[in-house]
Amino acid sequence: MRNKKTILITGTSKGIGFEMVKIAASQGHKVIAISRDITRLKSVIGVDSYSVDITNDIFIESFIKKLSQKQVKLDILINNAGSLVNQSFEETSSETFKYIYSVNVFGVASLIRLSLPIINKNGHVLNISSMGGVQGSSKFAGLSAYSSSKGALITLTELLAEEYNKTGPSFNVLALGSVQTEMLDKAFPGYRASVSAKKMASYILEFSISGHKLYNGKLLPISLSTP
Repeated sequence: MRNKKTILITGTSKGIGFEMVKIAASQGHKVIAISRDITRLKSVIGVDSYSVDITNDIFIESFIKKLSQKQVKLDILINNAGSLVNQSFEETSSETFKYIYSVNVFGVASLIRLSLPIINKNGHVLNISSMGGVQGSSKFAGLSAYSSSKGALITLTELLAEEYNKTGPSFNVLALGSVQTEMLDKAFPGYRASVSAKKMASYILEFSISGHKLYNGKLLPISLSTP
């Protein structure tokens, strides 16, 4: 039987994150789920849920302190939280750009930095990016803030893997293609993705558990389309 893991997942109120929480809990892992809105998470048995705004270091510090006091040691951190806006570049305000980056890049960096003391050295930090952030991939008008922030997340992952190469933990990043989520539907009304949130959640969770045995500092495109 596979060893049970202690897994922290962000962005868990809906979509891929919520599906990951349900799957991980059903497999018997110790699941710690964070999101600003944890209402739906309360319905999932065996999950410790916390309301945390990852754009605010004070909230993150308080959260990590609670875990430390409980002597929690993380095996896996999945940075799934993300923000997406579909808006022309000229209409995208500085405030919107800053908010997208605060969720997709700065918040991720803060959570990783503050969590490092409680992450096992043989653990795995898995960041969730987008095909839109991959150099040379197809790009779409209206996603200047989102895709550029996801590109920054990819580079951050590669740099962290190098910096902690000798000590651990491992760092990898998955670049997802389109997945049918509420966030996608809001940004692209009427568009139907061929991959469900549940199917992608299952893949991400499996990779988070075993992927770092073969990969470190790697970007893996998870998409049915090319390039």
